[in-house]
Amino acid sequence: MFELTDRIALITGAGQGMGTGVAEALATQGAHVLVNDIEQGRAVGVAEQLREAGHSAESLVFDVTDLAEVQTAIAGRSIDILVNNAGNAGAEQMQPRKFADTTPAEWAAPLAVNLDGVMNCTHTVLPGMIDRGFGRVIGVVSGAGTQGVHIGVAAYSAGKAGAAGLLRSVALEVARTGVTVNSIALGLMDNTGGTDVTSGLAKSIPTGRLGTPQDLGALCAYLASDEASWMTAQTIPLAGGSITS
Repeated sequence: MFELTDRIALITGAGQGMGTGVAEALATQGAHVLVNDIEQGRAVGVAEQLREAGHSAESLVFDVTDLAEVQTAIAGRSIDILVNNAGNAGAEQMQPRKFADTTPAEWAAPLAVNLDGVMNCTHTVLPGMIDRGFGRVIGVVSGAGTQGVHIGVAAYSAGKAGAAGLLRSVALEVARTGVTVNSIALGLMDNTGGTDVTSGLAKSIPTGRLGTPQDLGALCAYLASDEASWMTAQTIPLAGGSITS
């Protein structure tokens, strides 16, 4: 099940963290993985690790917020699976602050990567998917965009909420073409492998632990597969019970 042999999968922001977990999962299922990142060293490193493990992968460096870069990088490629994973504040560091204390200039980066980046990549690959009669578009969004949070990341929340809404509407537009479009709303995730801080956060989660890149990768492998052909226009919580739909 969830066989992806001969499928070409593009994972944005796959040079670290959650994106690397998705790249590993799809490669393990047989996909040829295009490891995207804004930093060449990270993209090349993950692609090399996948090849060393016996998988098929290559790096693809571009900035998802730059439509011209996206179009140039993807030109001539038949993308079967797109995982819109690049997020947070993109190339910038996210600085939590109360919305009332921010300025429009501070909203630009989180909106650009979390919403515009999803639009740029999805719009670029979608026509080819429709023409071929098969496609899987997956958005990695957040509980911060489905329920709201009070930790000073309102613009990030807006970007994630916008991406989820965008992808639900696109899903309905293409539902009869063989293309499915879904989002995954992440809860508290752990990129570190466990620390005192993450252990404390885990106590607030019904399952008693934070999510991992492997958790996200497994769900993406399902959504990318033929078996998920009747799953579309959904925003699926992946949060250990801390987000309920």
